Parts: sequence; C-alpha cells; structure tokens
Amino acid sequence: MSTLERTYGDGKRAPPVKVLSGQLRAAGIRGAADSGEGYMIRAGRGRSLRVSLVWMQGTVLEVQLDRNTVLLMDETGTFAVQGVNNIPKGKPCLLPGKYVMVMGVVQAVSPEPVIRAVKMADLSEFAALHRQMWKLEVEELQQIGSEKTSHLSEGRS
Repeated sequence: MSTLERTYGDGKRAPPVKVLSGQLRAAGIRGAADSGEGYMIRAGRGRSLRVSLVWMQGTVLEVQLDRNTVLLMDETGTFAVQGVNNIPKGKPCLLPGKYVMVMGVVQAVSPEPVIRAVKMADLSEFAALHRQMWKLEVEELQQIGSEKTSHLSEGRS
C-alpha cells in the first residue's frame, strides 16, 4: 500500500503530519517510507509519531530545475524537495526567497531530509505571519496527532 493510500481503521486517509526539518533529520526508520510504515519522529513530551506523508514550510534557497529539485530552509535546517517540475501551479513557488508550503512523501531523512512533492503553495504574501506561527502549529498538531495515534493503537477511537 502506498503512503498516499494509507488509511486509519475507520477507512479515512491519514492526513499529512506537519514537521520541521530537524525532526526528520533526527528520525528513526520504522520501515520503508513507501510501505506506509514511515519514520518515527519525536513529537514532544517523550512521545513519538510515525510520519511518511508530511507538510513542511520554508524559504526557497536554491532552485535546480534541471534536477527537478529545490532546496528549502526552515528554522531547524535545510531540506530538499524533489519532483517540483511535476507540481500543478508549483512554478510560481520556485524562486529564491519565496516562503512556501510543501506536502509530500518522505524519501530520506539523512544526511538531509528529502521530500517528494505532491503539492506546493506560495505563502510569501503573509510570510512573516506564517513563519511566526509555523513552529506553534507543528507542536500543537503533533501533540493532537500523537494522542490520536496512541488511542487508535489502544483500540479506542
């Protein structure tokens, strides 16, 4: 089963997990990313969260259209995004200095996280606000996500 097809027990597709590049860099491998197992990240308060489909935000540092790749940086480090030439409406995002969101499948976590893009959007218009809120969004949603995951694994809904 591909990562994009992975579902919860109730048949709903698992949403992308908001993460920081530093969390992916420190992740432990649970299984092949495409198997749906993904990577284990630390989600705070001693909890772990399994991720394979992620939502990240960062500033475009470098664009390599010939390699179908862009290098982004968030507050915890850099990460590469592959497959950018195939993203509908992704071209406006591909300029150095743009602040963008990317949703995609984790391909690697070391030495640098690599994401295969599924969607990209330009957030530059309100970049200051997005940057300021991003870490708080990540922390809050990971807390909720790790609580939901623990309830599901314990047979509760």
